[in-house]
Amino acid sequence: MSSEVIAREVKRRRTFAIISHPDAGKSTMTEALALHARMISEAGAVHGKGSRKSTVSDWMEMEKARGISVSSTALQFNYASQVTDDDPEHPHVINLVDTPGHSDFSEDTYRVLTAVDAAVMLIDAAKGLEPQTLKLFQVCRHRGIPVITVVNKWDRPGQTPLELIDEISDRIGLIPTPLYVPVGIAGDYRGLLDRRTGEYIKFTRTAGGATIAPEELLDADAAEAADGDAWTAALEESELLGALGQDHDQEMFLAGQTSPMIFTSAMLNFGVRQLLEALVEFAPPPQSRESVDDDVREVTDPFSAVVFKVQAGMDSSHRDRLAYMRIVSGEFERGMVVTHAQTGKPFATKYAQAVFGRDRATVDTAFPGDVVGLVNAMALAPGDTLFLDPKVQYPPIPSFAPEHFSALRVTTADKYKQFRKAIDQLDAEGVVQVLRNDLRGDASPVLAAVGPMQFEVVTARMKAEFNVNSVIEPLGYSLARRTDAQSAPELDRQRGVEVFTRSDGAILALFSDKWRLQYIEREHADLLLEPLVAAAD
Repeated sequence: MSSEVIAREVKRRRTFAIISHPDAGKSTMTEALALHARMISEAGAVHGKGSRKSTVSDWMEMEKARGISVSSTALQFNYASQVTDDDPEHPHVINLVDTPGHSDFSEDTYRVLTAVDAAVMLIDAAKGLEPQTLKLFQVCRHRGIPVITVVNKWDRPGQTPLELIDEISDRIGLIPTPLYVPVGIAGDYRGLLDRRTGEYIKFTRTAGGATIAPEELLDADAAEAADGDAWTAALEESELLGALGQDHDQEMFLAGQTSPMIFTSAMLNFGVRQLLEALVEFAPPPQSRESVDDDVREVTDPFSAVVFKVQAGMDSSHRDRLAYMRIVSGEFERGMVVTHAQTGKPFATKYAQAVFGRDRATVDTAFPGDVVGLVNAMALAPGDTLFLDPKVQYPPIPSFAPEHFSALRVTTADKYKQFRKAIDQLDAEGVVQVLRNDLRGDASPVLAAVGPMQFEVVTARMKAEFNVNSVIEPLGYSLARRTDAQSAPELDRQRGVEVFTRSDGAILALFSDKWRLQYIEREHADLLLEPLVAAAD
């Protein structure tokens, strides 16, 4: 395919992730976006537990039982903008990558952020910025990912718009530039004042928020007649923001200095269309990417892609393993034979699918920005590169610094073979980090995780997918440092320290607490002790 056609396809695409603290409404927002794109006819989320429905993007039994998202899912849909005058035959292509909300699974979210061009930072109107949101925003800033801020749950009591704007400015140095001002205080959400047109977008509730909320467009006089004081308050807030210079500037947004801001209720489907419009108008299309050799792969160059997630056990009737890849350059055609950069071996792409939760559809072609699932991709791991000549290899995805450590053992000896197979699979997927040393051997590997719920996923999946009962035994370590073969013997002799080799070859020293680490750093300054990515201490 010609580079002109690929460039046109790239221009249509927007690839983003939704990030936030748990319970801010990510899965609900994902469904609301799918509803507005006419992918589903009715929101499948009736939020709660027990016999109630779970969101269409969540598939694990644990996710359904606890009302949380553990695994990230990818969703592609077309959206014809009402603002940018899209050609109905060539609408925008939106690639939405939903991410785990629970902080225990932030490493999975980190991997997702390597595969997107923009992020939607979802904030609870009542709670404002929360720890997980702050942590993930720092990852976005580190990677240069522009952020659109969405204040969700405006249908419930919460802070004022100006309080939220000040909190974001003060705590993370990002200047919010609201595209709209809500009409009605938090808990009394009536509509939005469009700051660029001066018009009032008035919403009407639907039964249970299960369908798209009707919108009525009113001019200023009609708005004042309809919602007098609430409309006047919104006008005054908009004028104040203008006086402070908090209007959208595209260059500052792409530079990570400002963030377009929208007020929504995903549960009621209020403000969701406005978010879609902001994405297609302001979020950047896929860009070129640097390789490990500092070469630049342009989006119109021959095919290349990065694997950012590997997942198995998505369908109990099919014991397959799915690798999610983000296409970086060129056109992907199902069946093409590409090269796996890490091994130099050919890789056939006969089984390529788009996946959202349990739903799958065959993908025949795809372009930069798209996310494609490769089935039975046993040789692939997160961070791997696939390409057509000329050769390219993209930088690996760093692992998060683990903070919880446990030994894992099988309860019955006759299941040891299945136990080893399960460990290898979960390790390759990146569900946990697997550590080994000669003293403990392979019978009781040590698992390292960002959060303890990752251990629950391990034991649950071992039982469900391999029929293996296993036991987690917490260890008395709380932090890790990267070290080397020269430092390892001396570290192993220290009290409160144990040295392991991770499956990727990295040598890690585990410490009982930060005081033990500080003591050894002071007494043995010649030993290598490097912090890992996103270390908490």
